[in-house]
Amino acid sequence: MRILHVFDHSLPLHSGYTFRSAAILREQRARGWETFHLTSPKQGATDAEVETADGLEFHRTPPVPGGTGAIGQLAQMKATEARLEELARHLRPDIIHAHSPVLNAIPALRVGERLGIPSAYEVRAFWEDAAVDHGTTREGSLRYRITRALDTWAFRRVDQIFTICEGLRADIVARGIPEKKVVVIPNAVDVSSFQLSGQPDPELRRRLGFDGTTVLGFVGSFYAYEGLDLLLQAFAGLSSSDPDLRVLLVGGGPQEANLKALASELGIVDKVVFTGRVPHAEVSRYYDQIDLLAYPRHSMRLTEIVTPLKPLEAMAQGRVFVASDVGGHKELIRDGETGYLFRAGSTEALASAISNALAAREQWSTMRQAGRHFVESVRNWRNSIANYAPAYERMVESALKRS
Repeated sequence: MRILHVFDHSLPLHSGYTFRSAAILREQRARGWETFHLTSPKQGATDAEVETADGLEFHRTPPVPGGTGAIGQLAQMKATEARLEELARHLRPDIIHAHSPVLNAIPALRVGERLGIPSAYEVRAFWEDAAVDHGTTREGSLRYRITRALDTWAFRRVDQIFTICEGLRADIVARGIPEKKVVVIPNAVDVSSFQLSGQPDPELRRRLGFDGTTVLGFVGSFYAYEGLDLLLQAFAGLSSSDPDLRVLLVGGGPQEANLKALASELGIVDKVVFTGRVPHAEVSRYYDQIDLLAYPRHSMRLTEIVTPLKPLEAMAQGRVFVASDVGGHKELIRDGETGYLFRAGSTEALASAISNALAAREQWSTMRQAGRHFVESVRNWRNSIANYAPAYERMVESALKRS
């Protein structure tokens, strides 16, 4: 099986998107499939037309002028299509597999139709919903409706649709797409890549000012939908009765300035540590400083229908966490068994969940074991990637019948 993947961006850039992509490629190759990899102009300027990152070779599409508006997006698709056709004619893949967004699916469709190669479209999130959270559009706007319509147009024409969770699958099927055409490839983790949580580095703990304290924390990108504002508000109430409580926020993103301003407004600046982004190799040292992780995502379309990776990564490391009861979390977490769920959007519910979790430390060992077992036996990449096989085989068989 020869699969030509088309990505928005890839390693060496770090994001949930690139980590999932790399995991897919490694596991597909472990199954004996040949994979080839193209990135869109959104990868940015690169040193060469072909680059290797973490042992994976990526063909690049040079950046194009035009910005992020409609003209720029058309230029991106045109450039991706030209580069993809060049590669497809040379590599002769059995399948062209485009990954979100639709700017990759449309070139894949067009090239596939010209060359008689079946195409798949993998949806990891709906672009328009992410744009709402980032503040670049609003739900129901013209841009929102056009983007949604483009996705639906692509769904009807590709040979196969993949997606990452049941929430997204249900939304796609609700648009009139046959259920059998949509296959879920769940988010998962490579358990061997995660070490079980260790003892906190005493030198780093002193440097952070955490000696003798209990630390709540979050590691990742600071987007509005992550609900870190809710965490700070809940902490402000808790810290008044527990002066030894602290918050560690590791990472950065669009909400960083707002969160720092909120910490100042709440009078908790001296108890909240913002590290900024830290080198990937150092992340585990900061995780080890955190006693209880928090994933307080706000409820919106994006969080209700899309499953995140963070809780799975926490389980793989044997960590204890509280998480809001948005749909994306409920698809992954068994309340009281692999994590603690609380009512989304409620400062009081989050504060109560944190207090209850901290008061039940005797249960943490059992919870850590249950979470680790879940990712080892269910949510691992070997199980997840196996779901591609029947769909790929149907695509190839159908293409042979048409030829």
